[in-house]
Amino acid sequence: MNGKQLRLAKSYLWEVICLLSGFSAMAVLFFILYYIVRRGAGVINLSFLTNLPTPVGVPGGGIGNAIVGSAIMVGIGTLLAVPQGIAAAIYLDQHRESRLAIVTRFAARVLTGVPSLIVGLFVFTLMVLRTGRYSALAGGLALAVMMVPVITLSAEEMLRLVPSTWREASLALGATHRQTVLRLVLPAATKGITVGIMLAIALAAGQTAPILLTALTSRFWLENLQQPTASLPVLIYSYAITPFADWQQQAWGAALVLVVMVLLLNVAAQLFVAARNREV
Repeated sequence: MNGKQLRLAKSYLWEVICLLSGFSAMAVLFFILYYIVRRGAGVINLSFLTNLPTPVGVPGGGIGNAIVGSAIMVGIGTLLAVPQGIAAAIYLDQHRESRLAIVTRFAARVLTGVPSLIVGLFVFTLMVLRTGRYSALAGGLALAVMMVPVITLSAEEMLRLVPSTWREASLALGATHRQTVLRLVLPAATKGITVGIMLAIALAAGQTAPILLTALTSRFWLENLQQPTASLPVLIYSYAITPFADWQQQAWGAALVLVVMVLLLNVAAQLFVAARNREV
């Protein structure tokens, strides 16, 4: 075997390895989805999605309050995290080598690896102990703390992909730095930033520990943001560890609902990116 044949053989080998790795990843994902659908689809109906939970032994019951609670807390976290994350990313992109940028980037990377339980304990000490109550606001703040570093780092990477020649051309034409960032750099990186935001939202939607420590749970509808709040991850955890078969079945149904919500978020992000591509 000559050198060219050896290189071709290595190339084919690596292609096969990459294909097998991709297939393995997809196989694991589809197996998880199949198992959740098989276990949880039978319990899902309109009443399950809209009713309140019932006590043990009482037939029926639903997860309506948990769906609403999760949506509200993820919404609060998104409203708090997105502006701060994008603003931090703009600063990191515009002042890449400054001391503050280096420290901020390092802090964001460290925060992405901090266990969610620690984040929950931090917000528990900051809000719950001081106010004396679990609340949806505390839960939303905990999710925001987890989302900010993810959005910041992903948005910074997308901003860096905007060619420097575009920036220089904008400045050469008389635009200010602020106009260049807001009217050129940000719009050019919108697609990637949107995907990063959706990934951060999906990450926040599945968190259990920080919500359990800050919002606890509730068996009633949320009336104001200053009271304990039900959520899908905490409900799944609470129902799954019980010895009651009907609650375990509802836990699988809630897990399926949560997975579908995350999938819809990702599909929405992809549709947005596709729409932006058509505009371009």
